[in-house]
Amino acid sequence: MINKTWIEISKSALLHNVGQFLSLLDHAPAKDRRLQKPQFMAVVKSNAYGHGLREVTGILHNSKFLIPNSSIWFGVDNLDEARAVREITSHNPVLVLGYTQSERLKEAAKLGARITVYNWETLKTLTHNSSRITHNPLRVHVKVETGTTRQGVGEDEAVDFVRALKKIKGVEVEGISTHFADSEDSQSDYALKQLARYNSIIKRLNGTGLTIPIHHMACSAATLLYPQSHGNLVRVGIGMYGLWPFDEARIKNYESRIMKIRLRPVLTWKAIVAQVKDAPKGTPIGYNLTERVKRDSKVAVLPVGYWDGYDRGLSGTGEVLVNGKRCKILGRVCMNMLMVDMTDAGNVKPEDEAVLIGAQGRQIITADEIAKKLSTINYEIVTRINPVLPRLVRA
Repeated sequence: MINKTWIEISKSALLHNVGQFLSLLDHAPAKDRRLQKPQFMAVVKSNAYGHGLREVTGILHNSKFLIPNSSIWFGVDNLDEARAVREITSHNPVLVLGYTQSERLKEAAKLGARITVYNWETLKTLTHNSSRITHNPLRVHVKVETGTTRQGVGEDEAVDFVRALKKIKGVEVEGISTHFADSEDSQSDYALKQLARYNSIIKRLNGTGLTIPIHHMACSAATLLYPQSHGNLVRVGIGMYGLWPFDEARIKNYESRIMKIRLRPVLTWKAIVAQVKDAPKGTPIGYNLTERVKRDSKVAVLPVGYWDGYDRGLSGTGEVLVNGKRCKILGRVCMNMLMVDMTDAGNVKPEDEAVLIGAQGRQIITADEIAKKLSTINYEIVTRINPVLPRLVRA
């Protein structure tokens, strides 16, 4: 056993999930369908939501059959991630969704990465340095503010902003985007207001001759619940990894008469057992003596802890799977290890396999289950897994 703890990435689950979203786009209601179905952006920012940017990009890049005659887009947060994608594929479109520092704009052009722009300071830098963009044109996507109060040029400034951008030599305004604040709710008046604001901005741009070819605002939840928001590019992140963006999205999906999709979790987190010891009834476990075993017990030590991304908030409440049995965490989760009650798991020995997230036998521990215990969301559970941990691609 080479690794003490590691992540396994299911290639078949990832490709299945992408295929499900592509089928969903094929079956969009006629009133919401464009002449061509939207292109697909695989959002691989933040180490592919903890799954491994290089591993996920490699799987999708090598699966060209998914979208005949079209390339999957890749969405990243920064130029370092864009460079990692570029080391795997030289031709797939890559869009930096986050902020790009002024001094790195030339680097973006050299990489052939698209960048997101939304403030006048970046525009001024582009104007002053346009002569230095000597490679391919720097393709930019304008982010407009429609109600999330995050990234985005103001609604009233959008026309002037785009007009100024289009005057800059070496800059190509390729896309316009925004982001929903409440797309997880299928009955959200706020989401519909954002969509209306976005469409109004595009209409005003078109009316002044400032047409922009690519329109995108749909994340995973909006792709599921708001087909009218698909534009001609959808940005699918959490759903691609087999995790639902919100419980209602799952419910609405199964209620849909148009298209039912099934998502498969892509990530499994495993560790080995490092030691097994007997603990008589009343024995304290771990730091601060926070827990004592209530019976004569078998306790296993796993070499994984909060440094690896396993939340300390799971102390005394979390569970892992060993021999297909749920085994409770005892005492504090430590920096590099945790202790587990193996009393009911049968014969357990060092280097046996334990599952922290995923399935074993008939049992499964999901990111959603862990998120509920920690009063957070599944996104945080997987993205906080330490990127140093090996990501191993499985069939």
